[in-house]
Amino acid sequence: MTTTTPTDTSGSTPRETARDAVAAASRQLAADGLLIGTAGNVSMVVPGTGGTSSTGSTEIAITATGIHLGTAGPDQVSIVDPDGVLLDGDLVPTSELELHLGAYATHGAGAVVHTHSPAATAISLVVDELPCVHYQQLLLGGSIRVAPFAVFGSAELATHVRDALEGRQAAILANHGTLALGADLAAAVDNARLLEWLADLYWRARAIGTPRALSEAQQHAVIETALATGYGTPRRAES
Repeated sequence: MTTTTPTDTSGSTPRETARDAVAAASRQLAADGLLIGTAGNVSMVVPGTGGTSSTGSTEIAITATGIHLGTAGPDQVSIVDPDGVLLDGDLVPTSELELHLGAYATHGAGAVVHTHSPAATAISLVVDELPCVHYQQLLLGGSIRVAPFAVFGSAELATHVRDALEGRQAAILANHGTLALGADLAAAVDNARLLEWLADLYWRARAIGTPRALSEAQQHAVIETALATGYGTPRRAES
């Protein structure tokens, strides 16, 4: 897998740091095949802003509309406020701005990734929900809902996705793509990748037969074991 890293941001302002990170994440997701051409968008809360900051004034760095995501640069990332007002930048933000703003306002995300990833988009054409087929899916909250179709950039789509995200870190958009949240940009990118892996897994299984989903009891057992063992967290070996 190709790795795209941001440039050195030492001495950068928070806005510059956020712009560089969003552009780098866009290039990485495009290299992974989750963003295609100009289709998709990435955003994050600018470091040091947000409801817990000293000013309480949130700023969001978000990819501009119409840019080629595989070659995105910091100058193609706009800075907006929670109402979508452009604060800094020469380019109009993505047409899916309302989708991102809704996720920040309702779910308290630190970053949002909207992809047109092929496997998840394909299964959105035939199912209303991706059942919990692997224990790692619990990192996203369990089964993943497919939000009903609505025209891109519309308030209707933002509402559908807001509802589909309830209690989840990701949603699938019918006949469209996916949306993944994260406490920070790295987490949102990881969640977008995980969702696509799960969608591909389900697709492969369904081609063979009827996939078996994890029962509620099995899901609870996994959660209890993960909490008890610190699963997924590096730990020092005892000497």
